[in-house]
Amino acid sequence: MTRKNVTRYAITTLVAGTFFATSACGMSGGAGDVKEGEKTGKVAGQITFRTLQLKPMFTSYIQGVIDAFEKQYPDAKVKWEDVPGDGYNEKIVADAQAGALPDVVNLSTDSFQLLGDRGMLADVAKLDPEVAKEYVPGAWEQFKLPGKGDSVFAYPWYVTPEILTYNRDLFEKAGLDPAKPPTSVEQFFDYAEQIAAKSGGKYSAFMADPKGRLPGDWQKMGVPILNEKQDQFTFDTDKAVAWVERMKDLYAKGAMPKESLLKQDDISQLYGGGKLVFGPGSPGFVKDIKQNAPQIYAETVVANAVTGKLGHIGIYAQSLGIKKDTKHMDAATEFAKWVTNGPNQVEFSKKATIYPSNAIGLADPHFSDKGDGKDAETLARAVGAEQLKSAALDANTPVQWTNQVGDAVVREMQKAIKGEQDARTAVKKAQEEANKLLAKTAQK
Repeated sequence: MTRKNVTRYAITTLVAGTFFATSACGMSGGAGDVKEGEKTGKVAGQITFRTLQLKPMFTSYIQGVIDAFEKQYPDAKVKWEDVPGDGYNEKIVADAQAGALPDVVNLSTDSFQLLGDRGMLADVAKLDPEVAKEYVPGAWEQFKLPGKGDSVFAYPWYVTPEILTYNRDLFEKAGLDPAKPPTSVEQFFDYAEQIAAKSGGKYSAFMADPKGRLPGDWQKMGVPILNEKQDQFTFDTDKAVAWVERMKDLYAKGAMPKESLLKQDDISQLYGGGKLVFGPGSPGFVKDIKQNAPQIYAETVVANAVTGKLGHIGIYAQSLGIKKDTKHMDAATEFAKWVTNGPNQVEFSKKATIYPSNAIGLADPHFSDKGDGKDAETLARAVGAEQLKSAALDANTPVQWTNQVGDAVVREMQKAIKGEQDARTAVKKAQEEANKLLAKTAQK
């Protein structure tokens, strides 16, 4: 399961709709030559802070964070604005073109790329070289950009790691040992084949839509997604072809619901109705099942994410970017660090099913407590937190894998899984289209 799939459940209540927004909005106007603001040593001035769909559920929490900051730094004032998730990327682009970006802005992966690639964000690693050690490495590394060395262009905020969830009862009915979950993509597919053979069509193993699996599966299998310069997709390999052929075979054998290949079926309903063995790999999903399908929740088992030989998992991170030419760089950077510090992120995590990107916050006992070892939601929190400590950079979807690239790749995969074209042709065409999109983005 990839970061994008994790996201669907992890932070749905916070930023619903954002992740499916297009990242193809172009931005012209030579933003890369924006002069970077400078620190003066004085935390003062009024800054604007934009969040993404946090009102009204988290109004009290965010306002409390702002109030505490202003008390700590009485010469600084924060003007908070919260915007809807729908159309967020388009708004980001429009604001950037109009010179109206907020001083501190909440960024998803796509919106981070839109601003970062075009030089609109301050290099926070340069502004404060010591700050890196405050964050878990996997989250900090995520906000580097290809060709920009050790520069980092946003402070990591709340994050969600991938985990594995499955139905114990269906596992056993399929002749599998619930104590031995799959640990690699290949083993996951082996299990799915056995489930299809044993279920007699009464239930399936996992959802067919490749959008939830790529590029994560390929990364875990060791398929090179990009070249060394990270300016060309290179996934057209025998391993990627083998993945497609396996998916096609499993689909034909009934390991996935037929209708789930081309449309976004409600996985909660399928899993909650006992029709699916593997649920989404998100702690937020476990909470959802606990509330809406208690009988299935009682059978839900939580384990470490499928990683493969490289030990990769997917994580998803929201971030706070600093407007590159802000007039109040000290106030903006100190505020971003304030919002993302350990205590504030822990408090936020207790109000939503998210995790701190801050290393001190992640060490809080709240995330290591496994209770009596029987409650899936409690275990999910502990399993996710433990994995997050060592999540690798290349476990994450690279910034070049935009929604547009993902959609183009998935279209070719769907044709192959349905048998409308052979696997090798599908992978070849997908890479060609992905590279066209990448080149097009680079020209903007």
